Amino acid sequence: MRSRILTFILVLIDWLFASIAWASFYYFRKTKIEEVEFDTNDTFYLGILVIPVLWLFIYLLQGTYQDVRRLHRSKIVGLSFVGTVIGTFCIFFIFLLDDEISGYKQYYSVLLLLLGIHFIATIVPRFIFVSIIVRGIHKRKSGFKTLIIGGSQKAIDIFNEISELPKGTGNLFVGFININGVDKQLESKLPYLGHIDDVENILRNNDIEEVIIALESVEHDRIKTIISRLEGGEVRIQILPDMYDILSGSVEMTNIFGALLISVNTQVMSVWQRTLKRVIDVVVSLISLIVLTPVFISLAILVKSSSPGPIFYLQERIGKNGRIFKIIKFRTMYINSEKNGPQLSSSNDPRITKIGRLMRKTRLDEFPQFINVLIGDMSLVGPRPERQYYIDKIAAIEPQFLELTKVRPGITSWGQVKYGYAENVEQMLDRMKFDLIYLKNRTLSLDFKIMLFTITIIFKGTGK
Repeated sequence: MRSRILTFILVLIDWLFASIAWASFYYFRKTKIEEVEFDTNDTFYLGILVIPVLWLFIYLLQGTYQDVRRLHRSKIVGLSFVGTVIGTFCIFFIFLLDDEISGYKQYYSVLLLLLGIHFIATIVPRFIFVSIIVRGIHKRKSGFKTLIIGGSQKAIDIFNEISELPKGTGNLFVGFININGVDKQLESKLPYLGHIDDVENILRNNDIEEVIIALESVEHDRIKTIISRLEGGEVRIQILPDMYDILSGSVEMTNIFGALLISVNTQVMSVWQRTLKRVIDVVVSLISLIVLTPVFISLAILVKSSSPGPIFYLQERIGKNGRIFKIIKFRTMYINSEKNGPQLSSSNDPRITKIGRLMRKTRLDEFPQFINVLIGDMSLVGPRPERQYYIDKIAAIEPQFLELTKVRPGITSWGQVKYGYAENVEQMLDRMKFDLIYLKNRTLSLDFKIMLFTITIIFKGTGK
């Protein structure tokens, strides 16, 4: 069954039983704790409409609906318990704390009653639903379209090991590709789909959901290059561990019957942090565009009076997953500054106007990008978006740079704060190191630190 349908069913189950749980809680609260006659008044019906929506929002922040097919029983039990505790306290302090009571013991009784009823009403249908999904995977009736990278004996060993397991792990093998054009030993068991050079098209054309890199972990350079090309998308990546990986504890096992593989974690931020990050992006951008309107008008007048040409400068940049978008900036250069082709600016670049030099030092030229953030092209914090021309140049030297195109780019970044504008490809590579570190360690707290440093640069005018 398709993931969207399963997600819809789970949302429907959660909404239905959250409504049942609230109705049951309301009844028992009135008749058993407050010992009054049960009455379906406006408060009751308002709760039926509002409370389930709050529960769905909490489950959404938990990541419950991110990929329903990958849920397993222990995970759904944990999510249900944590979600119930958080939701119970939210509902208690928002809706129930100001109720008239005969004693504080009633508060404890109401809190425990809501927690118990909702947890039982939630966990039972969820557990049954997830058990049906897991049973289908174990019987190999459903799963995830899987591609093997590698065609040597090692690839055959992995394929045989997974195929001969008593319970299916969810891998529905579609085919394999090789990296040298020679190793095709796996062709006797799986279709040969092509060479690694065409991996992106192969993934897209075959709707691949999982990739197993069947190479020895000692082949670090090859594995690093492959992961750089695959990371950031919807595909789950798994590789073979070597003894160092095992001893260092980096082997993630979620199925005791599964093969020994490392799951490459491409999502460092948790679901709730990613959701909150986007909410912050939208709210801050909207407020900034309103509050800074006088600043925008003043800058627009200065730009227009500094030299002939438009106020704003629009340029094609590469966004998340290679999507092209138009970045919006205040114009800081004279028109036709790139008539001879793409060219990076330097500290004493004669193409930069006087007001443009000031705006670059204070980052004021970046302010219109709040519009890019608002419409979803960019984030407040993220790797700076580059032009395809320079991406090709950098990727030819360091393929890991392509990882930066797998996330939403930002107005500011760690590399921008630490290094500023790059004047050549070498400096872009140096700046890239900071952005790669950010990519592997991004959290909301790190975003706040980068924004704080950026604000400091704006007021001090120390930007490069």
